[in-house]
Amino acid sequence: MQLTTWLQLVLGRPFRRAGHRTALVAAGLPLHLAVVPLWLWLLGTMAALVPAVTPLPVLLTLVALPVLLTLVVTPLLTVGQRRRYRALVGKDLPRPAVPGPGRNWKSAVRRLTARALWRQVCYHAVAGPLLAVLDLAVLAVWAAALVAASIYVWSWALPPQWRVTDLGYTTQAAYITAGGLALLFLGPRLTGALVRLDTRAAEVLLGPSRTEKLTRRVADLAESRAGVLDAADAERRRIERDLHDGAQQRLVSLAVNLGLARATLGDLPEDARKVIDEAHREAKEAIAELNNLVRGLHPAVLEDRGLDAALSGVAARLPIPVRVAVDLPQRPSPTVEAVAYFVVSEALTNVVKHAQATRADVTVDRIGETLLVVVADDGAGGADLAAADGGTGLSGLAKRVASVDGTFSCRSPAGGPTVITVELPCAP
Repeated sequence: MQLTTWLQLVLGRPFRRAGHRTALVAAGLPLHLAVVPLWLWLLGTMAALVPAVTPLPVLLTLVALPVLLTLVVTPLLTVGQRRRYRALVGKDLPRPAVPGPGRNWKSAVRRLTARALWRQVCYHAVAGPLLAVLDLAVLAVWAAALVAASIYVWSWALPPQWRVTDLGYTTQAAYITAGGLALLFLGPRLTGALVRLDTRAAEVLLGPSRTEKLTRRVADLAESRAGVLDAADAERRRIERDLHDGAQQRLVSLAVNLGLARATLGDLPEDARKVIDEAHREAKEAIAELNNLVRGLHPAVLEDRGLDAALSGVAARLPIPVRVAVDLPQRPSPTVEAVAYFVVSEALTNVVKHAQATRADVTVDRIGETLLVVVADDGAGGADLAAADGGTGLSGLAKRVASVDGTFSCRSPAGGPTVITVELPCAP
């Protein structure tokens, strides 16, 4: 059993994909040679015209004609190469970025000067002929291997005298067969190496460049991150609705019932009345804490009425006067709006806790495609951006802003004032 497995690995594995790879090499040969006649035409024209005195317009026309034909057939050859890989080995070559369609001369210039086009020309005009030489060599190895390995089969069709005298049926044929078997063993490896070389050249020259790949990767990551942020924001809103419509309403009902019990049941013992009073007080405190928790998750007023009303509500609950100025011709996206709200809310909370300020100002403006948020106070200053407080300090605010590709800056000299500036992208 082990010997059979070893023979399958040694003998069967190299030939498992040799058929598809050899077909890929054979199909690539005419495509690799397609531009060679045009370049031979160009070289022949230049060799014939250089010694003669030829007018410059005629010379440029005769030289430019094969070059223009090369540019015309390059996209067609690229399509053929993509179909070759897709049909024979099931591989899709990534497509490079191309200029948009257009019928004016600027669009034509963009298409002719695109790097993707000239990389394709380099593949078909430079790499293609070199790969064609290797294609011919590999196919020749396969042909020689099949002919030599099967000499005992086809030699019976030869005249007996030639088979015995010229071929040396017993000795030379054995050597030829051994050589053919060796070439058969070598053929899949040579074919695999050529296919890897051709695939690498096709990916580099027919596919997107490294810069384009990185650009696409960054765009994909940005889109993925935006989806995650939207999903997280939607989940916060769902939790807020569940708490508001479920637990909060139950606590309100409990507090109302306890209040009614305290007011209507006058003949209760003093100890029972104290228990009801304590339960009523704790129920109201739980409602207040739950309200703060709901506002911290995602306040309903932000979703219903926007930043102006939500920030005005935050300012009204603070013990210091806060001036709020919001000038937004249209509402930003829900994610950006939530980030702006939480930044202002946490910044004002930090002002009350640490700044020893007597007043604060909040300004929200939209400048072009940027949402500008400024929070200023007249406190003691000295705020440290590096100091983290479980995600609610300045570093936590900076991370929240960076999650939507925004910028965060804090200017807080000792003695004040402190000015926090946030810029959030809000492009449509």
